[in-house]
Amino acid sequence: MTHRILIVDDDLHIREVIRVALKKAGMTVFEARDGREALTRFAADKPDLIVLDIGMPEFDGLDVCREIRKTSDVPILFLSARDDEIDRVLGLEIGGDDYVTKPFSPRELVARVNVILRRIALRGQDARTSTAALSQGRLSVDPEQHVAEFAGAPLRLTAIEFGILRAFLTRPTFVFSREQIMGAAYQLNIQVSDRTIDSHIRNIRAKLSAVNCDNVIETIHGVGFKLGRCEPQA
Repeated sequence: MTHRILIVDDDLHIREVIRVALKKAGMTVFEARDGREALTRFAADKPDLIVLDIGMPEFDGLDVCREIRKTSDVPILFLSARDDEIDRVLGLEIGGDDYVTKPFSPRELVARVNVILRRIALRGQDARTSTAALSQGRLSVDPEQHVAEFAGAPLRLTAIEFGILRAFLTRPTFVFSREQIMGAAYQLNIQVSDRTIDSHIRNIRAKLSAVNCDNVIETIHGVGFKLGRCEPQA
């Protein structure tokens, strides 16, 4: 199956470089010149993944991501012109799946796109082969339906956040290192920083806190993280 990729960048040259690289990899490519056009193309073309520049004028990549995350967990690979941790962490916290800093290697970008797409495919295979719902306290995750709830309230999780919670629920007493969380969430060999994993953990905690749970993931200092009681706050 040919994957459909939406490229969003206000720089024509960058769009062309990415378009050529992705087409050589056998993918179908759509383009948008700004954030507003990106939302229109996303609704019309229904891409499998979005390559999204952060630093666009007026309606930037973070704004686009926030809007898309209201209705979809389509994978998003951020592009950033600044080698800036704030952009990277914020992008991941609002629902990005990975990032590439400009200037970038087209080969690396295609490799990262392929990793994300393979991870999504593996997630679908896992859902077909492992359909048992998982739970701890008032938290429940259904791999088959790809839904998560806390005390009956639905949780809107990114694919990586869902993978992390599923890993914790599969081994509820186990203390995971960051490397083990990375392996569970990304499933394939990809290098991400400790800051990236910490960002996903913070995001999961924030989403559970919003539905009255402040004990979903515990920090075990010097070791890693484990699943908490997952009960409502008293």
